[in-house]
Amino acid sequence: MAKFRHNKKRNSAFLYEALIQELTRSIFSKDKAKKKKIIAIIKESFGKDTSLYQELKLYRSIFETKDVDTLTAEKIINEVKRQHSSIDQKKLISEQNTLVRKIRKSISSDVFSNFIPNYKNLASIYQIFNNKDSIKSKILLENEIVNRMSSKRLEKTMKPIDNLVFKSFTKRFNDKYHKELLDEQKELFSRFILSFTNNGIELNSYLNEEIGRLKTQLQSSLEVSELKEDEEMSRKTKEVFNLLESYKNQKPDEKMILEVAKIQTLTRELLSDGD
Repeated sequence: MAKFRHNKKRNSAFLYEALIQELTRSIFSKDKAKKKKIIAIIKESFGKDTSLYQELKLYRSIFETKDVDTLTAEKIINEVKRQHSSIDQKKLISEQNTLVRKIRKSISSDVFSNFIPNYKNLASIYQIFNNKDSIKSKILLENEIVNRMSSKRLEKTMKPIDNLVFKSFTKRFNDKYHKELLDEQKELFSRFILSFTNNGIELNSYLNEEIGRLKTQLQSSLEVSELKEDEEMSRKTKEVFNLLESYKNQKPDEKMILEVAKIQTLTRELLSDGD
């Protein structure tokens, strides 16, 4: 059986996420002209009356769903597939072609190479919508996605030995930074500890999404007036953003996990100060 190929330019969610990443980059580089172009393209291409927007919503219905039971996950997937079949495919492809041309002409083809944290999930959902493989392959793929949607928080299933390591790890963090653990830090530490027993596959997937979330929050914080006016704080925030960007080429270790945990605290504080 031939290997399935993911066509990024036929994946509305990927196109949207790639544009958001490019928008973030333009904000950090203070390229106002580019920022204006990207915002205009997003508003025009993903307006509520477009097929692109309809498909984007269906992607989100799957990849944003977490911690549901298996039956619910299966029902969501079936309903999403049903609604996707009602989208005018000719209109959708036409809008995708138009958007791709706009990106190439007004921004750069490099947009299609942007790092997307949840790329694997988006590619899997694309395959559900477009897969022409055997029934067996489709079922196996859907089972994999159902498992992602119905996975529970890892700390609920940690083994006793893991709990001892977890307490030791969090104590070192608390002793150093004098902070109570946030929920996202508990999740991070749990996945790091369990990575020693599952080859780090789940940790890598989680880090991709979490780092993407942190980068988005940092970008949002830079729009807060207090931070805009504080040149030093703005500079340091950009340095943290660049540090997160560098992690995509690194293998997770204790040093990185502790740094990410510290950034989780920082982003929470920055957004709280902006409220």
